[in-house]
Amino acid sequence: MSLLVSTLTDVDRRVVDLVLAEQHRLRPRVGVPGRWAGLMRLLKRLAVARAVHGSVAIEGRSASVDDAFAALDDEEPLDATGDDWQALRGHRDALTYVLQLSQEPDAKLSADLVKPLHFLLGRHDLAERPGLWRSDRASADDAYDHLGPGADDVPALVRDVARQTQDPEVPVLVRAAMAHLNLVAIHPFRSGNGPLARCVHTLLLASGDRAVAPEFAAIDEHLGRNAEDYRRVLGEVTGNGWPPERDARHWVRFCLTAHYRQARRLARRAELVSHLWIDAEERVASAGLPERCVQPLTYALTGGWLRNATYRQLVPDLSKNLASRDLNDLVKAELLEPVGEKRGRRYQPSAALSAVAAGHRAEAARLFDVDADPYRVLGA
Repeated sequence: MSLLVSTLTDVDRRVVDLVLAEQHRLRPRVGVPGRWAGLMRLLKRLAVARAVHGSVAIEGRSASVDDAFAALDDEEPLDATGDDWQALRGHRDALTYVLQLSQEPDAKLSADLVKPLHFLLGRHDLAERPGLWRSDRASADDAYDHLGPGADDVPALVRDVARQTQDPEVPVLVRAAMAHLNLVAIHPFRSGNGPLARCVHTLLLASGDRAVAPEFAAIDEHLGRNAEDYRRVLGEVTGNGWPPERDARHWVRFCLTAHYRQARRLARRAELVSHLWIDAEERVASAGLPERCVQPLTYALTGGWLRNATYRQLVPDLSKNLASRDLNDLVKAELLEPVGEKRGRRYQPSAALSAVAAGHRAEAARLFDVDADPYRVLGA
């Protein structure tokens, strides 16, 4: 049984080049060392949190970006509970493992790697047999109803997927997309095949020749924002069954478009956050507050809820008491406003600062259209 393949047109290859060019333009915005090291760290953590949130959102989980950010350091969630919180932690663990593997110069996909990745994603529910090949042909999970190949064929097919990802003649953007698609079509596990396929997609991009840091490789944020289209295109191309007999070009174009738009979203965010950072620096200095207040204040200006726990995530090795004092000082300086009481207390920017942030947000949106179609950009 053969895997889905896709033949690239000249236009597709030009779009691949366009995506890579967009990623190269992103590099100086997310890779500046020295004074901006704190800003770069914040951008990376925001990217990872939004990738984790995007993936669980596709699965219908009830969780916020703030919950995903809290999960990065095992802090208490704001709103997510039960299995939703455990799913966030599983996606965090799997993505963390992918980012760790990306540091290996010869990291490659293999069947032996697919199983532990799947276990990390689903270990909170052992009844679903995470990390174990499914034992029958029928397979269904939260996102798909799908009839895969016979269980006996699964290991060999996954090995074929791994081999297909090592073809140097195919751009890595396309190899990653096709691995994603084929794993969904094969449905090697009882459930959780969508998250596994997205995780593998990110692994291949983070481990390949890349223009930006691995933390910016995933397109899960974009897929989460467009979950309905994502499911529709997967269903159309795979036919929700095996063997798939349809042209995969529609899927490849969907993924290339996702990469283009995600790169522009990251550039927009970097543009916005850099201006917010500068504003935060100036206001923190004017108020006579310590420099460590800059990153938490910037995080709040991006739209995230700031708590004592979040503050300590952003300022490592800071005590709970000192974080409380900083937050109180930021309130006294009229830079933050408290919401709620006691353990439920959160902080948001003051009205004046929120208005400034809104102006920067509008300007960043004007500069970077995150809905642009790369095929139309090329006049195709």
